[in-house]
Amino acid sequence: MTLVSNDPSSWPQIAFTRTVSYFVVASSTAVVYDWISTFGQEVELLWRKKWSLVTFLYLSLRYIGLLFSVPSTILPSDRFDDRYGTDVNTILRWMLFVTDIVLGAIMIIRLHAMYQRSRKMLVFLIATYLAVAIASSVMSGVGSHPFTWEESVLSGTYLCIVVAEDQFQLLTWTWVIGTAWEALTLCLAVRIAVQHFREINRLGRSTTSTIGDCFTVLIKSQVLHFTAFAAVSCFNLGYFSQNISTSISMGAQIYNGIIMFVLPVQQFVLGPRLILSVREYYAQLVDNSDAGTGITTIAFQEGALVSTSSSV
Repeated sequence: MTLVSNDPSSWPQIAFTRTVSYFVVASSTAVVYDWISTFGQEVELLWRKKWSLVTFLYLSLRYIGLLFSVPSTILPSDRFDDRYGTDVNTILRWMLFVTDIVLGAIMIIRLHAMYQRSRKMLVFLIATYLAVAIASSVMSGVGSHPFTWEESVLSGTYLCIVVAEDQFQLLTWTWVIGTAWEALTLCLAVRIAVQHFREINRLGRSTTSTIGDCFTVLIKSQVLHFTAFAAVSCFNLGYFSQNISTSISMGAQIYNGIIMFVLPVQQFVLGPRLILSVREYYAQLVDNSDAGTGITTIAFQEGALVSTSSSV
């Protein structure tokens, strides 16, 4: 049933929704702009190369991001009835779930390559991520189950307002678990990179400069992705405070808007660049040959460098 009201007390709710929507439009614009600006690289470095699992992961992440972002800016608000709002919310949540799986797979593949295709490391990463994914899925499922949406017409403005039990704190815990996983992957990446840089300094060979540059590219993209994820997580942890989770003040509007902007950028801009930056680096080294479609796993054995190809 549609709630119709001209009560001036609803104006702050209207202002809240409008302010947050500006940030949503900004994030969607950033995702679309990044896709347009990198489409030439995408065609050259992925579509025209031999396809692999990483190619599939990249394209899934990139185009899920477009499907996630574009509708939020072009769908008219007067089409959001309670059933439609619930369906859209369910679809968006499934998109985010698939996105998390894809990003987790990318992280595992990158670390597996950096650790010289270590089977023990691969088993450890898969087992850890499965535990994280299962725990987050259970919390998210329980936390979002009571959510329903109601159509409202407040002072002539159509809104689809979420009506839920007090489950936001349970959903926030999923970000705590996710941050722990991201921190673990960053620490593992930094650890192996430091080991390689030390080995490079010990060997003191000019031929090792390429190895150092490779790990520099990996670490830069990893740190940037983790920083954005940590920022979103820190803001989500603020929902533990009732002053933030229940407020519709201007400060709360900007607070929620920042989350709505950074989250898609972290997932759908920085996520694909985890792969694109490495592909671009190797394309410069091998002049668009098929050898540039993978990361080179660098192994140090008895003071000698051993290079093997890996599909990252």
